[in-house]
Amino acid sequence: MRNIINLICLTFLISGCSTSLKSDVQQSALGNILIITSNQHTYGNTDMNTANHFAEIVLAYDILVTAGYHVDFVSPKGGAIPIGYIKTSDSIQKKYVYDAAFMNLLKTTKKATDINPDDYKAVYYSGGGAAMFGVPENISIQNISSQIYANQGVISAVCHGTAGIVHLKAKNGNYIYQGKKVNGFPDLFENKKAAYYQQFPFSIEETINNNGGNFVYSKKGWDSYYTVDERLITGQDPTASKVVAQKIIETLQKTN
Repeated sequence: MRNIINLICLTFLISGCSTSLKSDVQQSALGNILIITSNQHTYGNTDMNTANHFAEIVLAYDILVTAGYHVDFVSPKGGAIPIGYIKTSDSIQKKYVYDAAFMNLLKTTKKATDINPDDYKAVYYSGGGAAMFGVPENISIQNISSQIYANQGVISAVCHGTAGIVHLKAKNGNYIYQGKKVNGFPDLFENKKAAYYQQFPFSIEETINNNGGNFVYSKKGWDSYYTVDERLITGQDPTASKVVAQKIIETLQKTN
């Protein structure tokens, strides 16, 4: 119920956001990073609400922009995305939920056709239940990420955001994570008997392993667990959002 209320409140807030934010924002000298989000409002075709995880977006965003990077948002359909799992007791989340210019970015996410991969140094797949739908199978978004990776860029994801890379291949045709350690929200913490899980198109953990990746995770959970394997950076749950963003920056500093 709390998440549903959050979704209703965010719909109101986003609708009321100022649209004065310029579309031709000056690009950062350090480079641009793309956050990939989902337009999905429900678990599959049910009436069960889902959303993008607000903390996983803003905790990473805050680290990246504070470091001097420019961040854009993209979604399969473009435009507004559903937001949930909000905790205004967290100072960073509270800061951004009442930031009209930032919230307008989530109201006006870019389409894949708006994106030139050569303009970006990294992608970050945010999570939430919505991340399981629309993003993983989107060929245009896969092509963007694949090109960024080919340009020696970073691929990163957190929690259910790792679903976005399960079908992602490098230019040589191999899965981007083949032979690499990968993290995300593990099956251990999913309720496989629950109605929400029955709508998931796949298990992140099983798919990664079946495709030649090495899915690793913390059995404790909620402890900022993450993995870095060359230019692939993945985190287990919302608590890893900050450290994943920090590792993106560290990796870019090493490769530039």
